[in-house]
Amino acid sequence: MPMASVERYEFHTHTLLSDGDLILSEHVRRAEKAGVTVLAVTDHADASNLEDLLNAYRRFMELEAVRYAVRVVPGVELTHVPPDLIDELARQAKALGARVVGVHGETIVEPVAPGTNRAAVTSRHVDFLAHPGFLTAEEALAAAAGGVCLELTARQGHCLTNGHVAQVARAAGAALIVNSDAHAPEDLIDAVFAWQVARAAGLSDTEANAATLVNPRRLFERVSATDG
Repeated sequence: MPMASVERYEFHTHTLLSDGDLILSEHVRRAEKAGVTVLAVTDHADASNLEDLLNAYRRFMELEAVRYAVRVVPGVELTHVPPDLIDELARQAKALGARVVGVHGETIVEPVAPGTNRAAVTSRHVDFLAHPGFLTAEEALAAAAGGVCLELTARQGHCLTNGHVAQVARAAGAALIVNSDAHAPEDLIDAVFAWQVARAAGLSDTEANAATLVNPRRLFERVSATDG
């Protein structure tokens, strides 16, 4: 089990700009105190709010982000977007300044449109697929081929299929990452709890280390190197 002081990469969180509890400054400060070292802010987005959301992030990044110890990464979670629009909106998000793009996957606790997972894992503009539900072998193979990370989540309800996701991802050779999907300060998790989420999904110690440290670090390096 890792020490609480180990780097904690978090790529899936929400603020008051969508359905989270906190404004950006408090959200980042709370994450900093929770032991997060890299924090992606990925509010729910679709065609109606994509540009406004990323403009708000840009203002925060210009004025405030550098004043925190945590590294802040602007992003979005495309949510309940029709599958045939996911690739285009992901492309637009990157063009508008999103460093990381996630897609709200086919969780079993929401009526997400069938085909969402496939659209996400086959888009070169998508970085991770959140809570994929009953992920198929074909979707996992596409994720592996395209470098799209698959999420194991600490979020209540969404986490019910973590074991299935872990098993299918392992067979396909797809990269897993652990996220909190935090909407409130108490949802944020440290490195120890993230590792426990990975182990509870059936991962070995080595696989849990990959999902909580190796793969997230690679994702951070990749999105930090892009120009949007």
